[in-house]
Amino acid sequence: MSHEREAARSRIAVALDVPDLDQAAEIAAAVSPHVGVAKVGLQLFSAHGPAAVNKIRATGINIFLDVKLHDIPNTVRSAAVELGKLGVQYLTVHASGGEPMMRGAVEGLAHGAELAGVGLPMVLAVTILTSDTEAPQSLLVDRVEAAGAAGCGGLVCAAPDLDVVRPIAQDRFLVTPGIRFHGGEAHDQARVATPGAAVGGGADLLVIGRAITGATDPAAAASRAAKEVAQALGQ
Repeated sequence: MSHEREAARSRIAVALDVPDLDQAAEIAAAVSPHVGVAKVGLQLFSAHGPAAVNKIRATGINIFLDVKLHDIPNTVRSAAVELGKLGVQYLTVHASGGEPMMRGAVEGLAHGAELAGVGLPMVLAVTILTSDTEAPQSLLVDRVEAAGAAGCGGLVCAAPDLDVVRPIAQDRFLVTPGIRFHGGEAHDQARVATPGAAVGGGADLLVIGRAITGATDPAAAASRAAKEVAQALGQ
């Protein structure tokens, strides 16, 4: 694989938002030549728990556990300890939970990874959901700053928010969901972007769901995404 394609592969996460674990593993294996990360979200994790992480991880793809923790700081810290033992690369929390809660997630996740002897995962703070079109820019800025103070290594933000977030976040890792091909359906996500536009806007990792998993040929759709990202990176 060329350096350009490998760089593009590491910038794409496929959202395995399906209830069937065998189907999710098949999709992960099929797209793995073009996609470096698999997002295990609430649906798949609720259906299968840690087994979902273990089975998808066995395909050789990195895991983005998107369960968006949100509770009192001690509860979130305790949950993060357990999730940190699973060997995931990324874990999401809601930035709306506040700085102490996010700090609890950062500390708990690191402790869990240490206990299990696995690599240190990154906590990603979810700023404003892609379905939310009403949140003011001031709220976005407040959440980005709180996540930084809490020690979160990355942020999840919609493509239209990248222009605001990147200057504040500086070198923090930015994850952008709601990625669609040109002309594709937005479904329930009001704020979307193409792969090339999101990379051009400063996103480090793109989350692509139905544009890949709902395609007749998921591997071909993943290859298309990787080509668009590679082209954007080369510009």
